[in-house]
Amino acid sequence: MILKRPVRIGVVGLGRAFTLMLPTFVRHPAIKLVACVDPRIEARECFVRDFGGRAYESMEHIAADPEIDALYLASPHQFHVEQVQIAARSRKHVLVEKPMALRLEDCRSMIAAADAAGIYLIVGHSHSFDQPYLATRALIDSGEFGEVKMVQAINYTDYLYRPRRPEELVTAEGGGAVFSQAPHQVEIVRLLAGGEVSTVRAVTGIWDPHRPTEGAYTAFLTFANGVAACLTYNGYGHFDSDELNGWIGEMGQTRDPGSYGSARKLLRTIRTVADEIALKEARAYGNTVTASSAREATLPVGYNHFGMVLVSCEHGTLRPTPTGIEIYGDEAKCVMNLPSPIVPRHEVIDELVAAVLEGKPPLHSGRWGMATLEVCLAILRSSTENREVRI
Repeated sequence: MILKRPVRIGVVGLGRAFTLMLPTFVRHPAIKLVACVDPRIEARECFVRDFGGRAYESMEHIAADPEIDALYLASPHQFHVEQVQIAARSRKHVLVEKPMALRLEDCRSMIAAADAAGIYLIVGHSHSFDQPYLATRALIDSGEFGEVKMVQAINYTDYLYRPRRPEELVTAEGGGAVFSQAPHQVEIVRLLAGGEVSTVRAVTGIWDPHRPTEGAYTAFLTFANGVAACLTYNGYGHFDSDELNGWIGEMGQTRDPGSYGSARKLLRTIRTVADEIALKEARAYGNTVTASSAREATLPVGYNHFGMVLVSCEHGTLRPTPTGIEIYGDEAKCVMNLPSPIVPRHEVIDELVAAVLEGKPPLHSGRWGMATLEVCLAILRSSTENREVRI
């Protein structure tokens, strides 16, 4: 790809999602951050120091900025639908964090607004952007291993015991593992299975009365093409499935096995809701995180990933890992190593740039994001109603 100019991005929300994308933004040569909006003045001021450009106090003002090509919506889930509509009215392309919304009717409204305005709506980051899963899909498409028959996805983390705002522990407000974590697994499995989900049978777990939202789930999915998939997620901070990936963490970083139980231990030091909010905000952009800290951070040793995934094909089993793909064929086992990542999560920006500058329709479109939400809602419904849900 030969770029005539970078894609100019305005950022809506400088919280945790933005900090996770910051190492990508400061290293990717095809984009330029030119504006932001956030309720925290210290975050806005930090953005101007780090990137120049402009800081706004409202969505309407940043959407009206004529120098912006695309808006990155890193705001809480409940704001996405209105913000996409505002962006569409100003003919701005949109990269919106997952889940794109909490209701299917809101997804439809967002898609309709984007279609009417002739803009691209991309939903991400989810881990289905990660290079090991994309490379696994390419191996499947080669036909060498025959058709996919079954997929397993397993991830055990300390998700529920990381610092949270109160609404992040309320399912109805978009909190809990099904809304925040399941989209990753659902999209990975959808990418690898290569078809539309037909049915969902699931059980969710709310096992800690002090964190009264889903911290775990297991779901059995069937696909229209005959593939079956099983998804298991546990965020209660006991077993850590990074152990199965050579202690390379979700963001591709080296993990310390000796840090067992650190999230629970930290949470026990908190006395009030305000203390927990302050602890979460301490990790936010403009406090301990800046563009300089992101540039100086050690490059990841592997790609982003989401636990252990196994793809059973007719003539082999494929296991994407943070560093490549382990291939268990009919006759032999081998490893396809991937080159080390230089720009973390570059795949997200690559898809955005291809859409904005080349007019290439994105894989992770609004319709893709809505299909993922439909499965997540089916997981909740199946567990509540104790039955299989047909999509």
